[in-house]
Amino acid sequence: MHRSLAVSLLLLAPVAGVAAQSWDNVARPGGRLPGAPAVSLVKVAEGFNDPVGVVSARDGSGRLFVIERVGRVKIVKDGKINPVPFLDLTGAALPLGGEVQHQFIEQGLYSIAFHPQFKQNGYVYAHYASLPFNGDGYIVRYTVSKSSPDKVDPATARVIYVIAQPWYNHNGGQIAFGPDGYLYIGSGDGGWEGDPLNAGQDLATNLGKILRIDVNVEGNPPYRIPETNPLVWKPQLMALFGVTDQTFASLHPTARPEIWAYGVRNPWSFHFDPKGGDLYIADVGQSELEAVYFQPASSRGGENYGWKYRFGSRCFPMGSTDCPRFGTAPAAEYDHKDVGCAVMGMGIYRGAQYAKLDGIYFVGDWCTGRILGLKRDAAGKWQFQVLANTGLNWQGGGMDENGDVYAVHCNCFYTTDKGATGNPPGGIYKIVPTEAVPAGAAVAPNKGN
Repeated sequence: MHRSLAVSLLLLAPVAGVAAQSWDNVARPGGRLPGAPAVSLVKVAEGFNDPVGVVSARDGSGRLFVIERVGRVKIVKDGKINPVPFLDLTGAALPLGGEVQHQFIEQGLYSIAFHPQFKQNGYVYAHYASLPFNGDGYIVRYTVSKSSPDKVDPATARVIYVIAQPWYNHNGGQIAFGPDGYLYIGSGDGGWEGDPLNAGQDLATNLGKILRIDVNVEGNPPYRIPETNPLVWKPQLMALFGVTDQTFASLHPTARPEIWAYGVRNPWSFHFDPKGGDLYIADVGQSELEAVYFQPASSRGGENYGWKYRFGSRCFPMGSTDCPRFGTAPAAEYDHKDVGCAVMGMGIYRGAQYAKLDGIYFVGDWCTGRILGLKRDAAGKWQFQVLANTGLNWQGGGMDENGDVYAVHCNCFYTTDKGATGNPPGGIYKIVPTEAVPAGAAVAPNKGN
């Protein structure tokens, strides 16, 4: 084999040591979760404007931080909403009257992530569509004052990373710190439909990717590329093939070294399992299908999830049948005609109270309000089960420091935004076994599966 070809195949090959998900064993609704759990959603608080997620600082405070797409983060503790926002990027004192562009379809404040050493350094990171920069994705670090732990001063902003966005949808948005201490970023293909830029497969762009950067730096640049990222140039490895810098540049001239995985369409939400560090990615599909990808903690990165040549287990464009099976198959998927239209990840239950829920990855659907659970059975086969049909617009969720999983909903307008206070209010719900619902608690409706 020609040496250059061998190196090219080495760079693009599946990561060694990662157990391949079988294309013939993709889970679909109709499975049975171990323990046959029945769940209900208990209302914790309501009155939010277009909430898209909930995060814990894991600092022992018991606070939940609810992210509002319009540009605010609200604190909830013991079911009560702090009237003063933790972070407010909508104020008139800010440039252009606000930092967040939220007037277009999906854009807004997508996500926040607390630094693993938050109790010591007070760092919290936000990912939002920047109004001054026409909707480009800005990842910004803020510092919380030790004397005022319930409020962030926007003046402490430090821009860490920017994702140029060609359109106003499929911008991804989730950010989270992995068990390795690095910041992971979900980046969609940038829209519009069908990935016209082929961003998912283009290693020269940061669109259509899961990215990984090291933000544990001061000074400039504000982040580093982890040496173990899969597309980092490794002279020692290339020396085995006798490849020079010039030869490598001609083979792989513009691959972005921050890429951790690629071939995703719109990874609106992803979650790390607090027990073990496995990664679950909820990827919003097009026209027919929604997918959940699983990346084991042992992964060394480099997974290709197939978009835009395929989505989930199906070829793209939908209806074609001659695409090759390449890359990493999803753990689970569901069809639009049966379950819903847009998958929203919520988190993996790892609490101590409810053994039947342990290890279940919960997702919800934005259109139908169905709640589904995903978990392997005793034989190692994925089981994917519809657990509730609420009729609510689930937009995401998250986990608290005790391992409980929460879901957020809003009866929000998709193509019309009526401003920071005009959209119908949303709420946050806790997922619990039906038999554990407290007496008198308000629960989400359930119309059956």
